[in-house]
Amino acid sequence: MPALASSLRRRELLLVFITMLWGGSFLAVQSALQWSGPFGLVAVRFGLAALLLALLLRRRLGGLTRQELSAGAVTGTALFFGYSLQCVGLETISSSKSAFLTALYVPMVPLLQWAWFRRAPGAAAWLGIGLAFAGAVCLSDPSRLNGIFGIGEALTVAAALAVAFEILLLSHLSRGCDPLRLAFVQMAFVAIACTGVAAARGEALPQPTPPFLLTIAVLGVATALIQFAMVWAQQQVSATRATLIYSLEPVWAGLVGRLAGEQLGPLGLFGGALIVLGLVVGSRRQADGPAEADTAKVSPATSGASEPVRPEAA
Repeated sequence: MPALASSLRRRELLLVFITMLWGGSFLAVQSALQWSGPFGLVAVRFGLAALLLALLLRRRLGGLTRQELSAGAVTGTALFFGYSLQCVGLETISSSKSAFLTALYVPMVPLLQWAWFRRAPGAAAWLGIGLAFAGAVCLSDPSRLNGIFGIGEALTVAAALAVAFEILLLSHLSRGCDPLRLAFVQMAFVAIACTGVAAARGEALPQPTPPFLLTIAVLGVATALIQFAMVWAQQQVSATRATLIYSLEPVWAGLVGRLAGEQLGPLGLFGGALIVLGLVVGSRRQADGPAEADTAKVSPATSGASEPVRPEAA
């Protein structure tokens, strides 16, 4: 169906765009941590994003359904654990090791899908996943890794598993939901949970300096768009295909870092090329196979006239 194929392509392109936002936001997050603890920063970031969506929703917020609340709570829980466990892990391990271990979510998604839903991706998808993971390993600079595996490493692997669950759950729980309302529930849940953790850890309140306020405003807008885009796109884009697209994030982060003066060596450039190659190989239409293609079917609530209008101003 040409209309469905066109809609799927638009959603995939939107996911590519949000990986650019992710990559570009890395330096902004690093900067904002000068004035805030990690959980306080995530709480303010997601809280502001939820507020922006609430203002955009206006009367539509009152139409929250039980399905949207439960789907938002479940996917929001995975999102919270992905952020929080990685943050705690970074207290005891290097950023390069964290990047390497977090990249495990790339092969985890198809493996979880195979084990949980008995849907095995096709050969092209497996090849794309393998190339993307190898590229992520190269970008994390494995030469600086050591063989130690302690609590920090274990927490980071758990964070990667949470990220994999979020991607997989979104593809199965978001259909039939209003993307704006579901994204709002997700972000409100994360903001509340991170506020509680920040208080329990005794983090100081973020310092409301002008640079922090400007940075958090940009991050809030970007987060609102990112979470909405993920929900809206994954109503049709399968989990495996979404994972391949999300693997572009470290490529954009590396490019932005290079523009900011950071060094991206030959191994990093090679890794970025592998990720792009993996996306091209894994995006072949036969890659998902008949079984996974079923997950991308569009329900009446997510197609045609009933589809919510995209918030271009977000």
